[in-house]
Amino acid sequence: MTIVSRESMETLSERLAAALEAFESAQRHYYPGIVPKLRAQFAPFADALAKARSGLEAAPAAPGTEDARRTLLEASAMCADALAATTETEWLEQALVNVRKAGRRMHRVQEMLLPLCPLLPAVNRFFLEPGVRNGAAGPRFDPEENPAENLFHDGLDTDPYARGGVSFYIPRHQGGSEPLPLVVALHGGFGHGRDFLWSWLREARCRRFALACPASLNITWSITGRDADAALLQKVLDHATGRWAIDRSRILLTGLSDGATYVLKRALDAETSFTHFAVFSGILAPFSLACAKGRRIFWVHGAKDWMFPAWRAVMGRKELAAAGAEVTLEVVPDLYHAYAREKNGTVLAWFDPRLAPVSAGG
Repeated sequence: MTIVSRESMETLSERLAAALEAFESAQRHYYPGIVPKLRAQFAPFADALAKARSGLEAAPAAPGTEDARRTLLEASAMCADALAATTETEWLEQALVNVRKAGRRMHRVQEMLLPLCPLLPAVNRFFLEPGVRNGAAGPRFDPEENPAENLFHDGLDTDPYARGGVSFYIPRHQGGSEPLPLVVALHGGFGHGRDFLWSWLREARCRRFALACPASLNITWSITGRDADAALLQKVLDHATGRWAIDRSRILLTGLSDGATYVLKRALDAETSFTHFAVFSGILAPFSLACAKGRRIFWVHGAKDWMFPAWRAVMGRKELAAAGAEVTLEVVPDLYHAYAREKNGTVLAWFDPRLAPVSAGG
């Protein structure tokens, strides 16, 4: 790779990673009415991205770098479009639709970039947990491992967003290592497992656990009425345990919003293969609590949640605890109805202390 093209690719990858992180922060802090603020926040990232993209377009392509160069250009264009779409209207309903569509584009950008981890340091850092990036924690994966080789999609061959499909991230099995714990993560309403996977991939990569992210059979999970998704979850478990070495004593079911509410429904089944349940910004619907005793549940909720007010989480915890469930509730002061990804690590340490961060020294 020539010096000019290497520098141009590294510069664009750095600007792209910064823009992705800015969007992640916007998703974490999103609330109705935030669009004008995001417009100002995104502007410098969009400008830097455009400048770096022009620089790579003008730089000569070195032999053997054509595919990576093409991927960076395509990914950066999609990222720029997503930033623009997020802030193009302040009308509440359309703004919510736009941020959801922009999120899907950003997830496709990440899927495009993942194979470039061995080539571009900025891309590799983006797919690491913050503690691993800054040296406070050590990763459990082989530094030579390409994380893209651990990504699998089942039932999505003809349509990347088919309903009922499932996306897996399975760390490469290391000789003599014990079976992997499994995290099954459920998206929110109108979401898809192929997108929600990116909310857990850094942790799965750095801490070495199996990750499965199914897509509901309909636009959201079967919270009421005929339960179309119970068999889907069983299929996911059967597929994962049949294909890979999974520790059946360590299986976490977690979800966001509608996915979280559905997690609580499954936590109340008379029999379950899941050992732990984690709820992010969900509610306790009028389910029977007859089988709640002994169920281990971690509940994360926003104090400023505008869709499911925090009092519903407090009330839900009380009802579950009264029925015998072991419930931990953490109300996050600055969280609206959004995903508190920074709590993934807390949930993982609660689920399995062996998944707590490893100190950088060993």
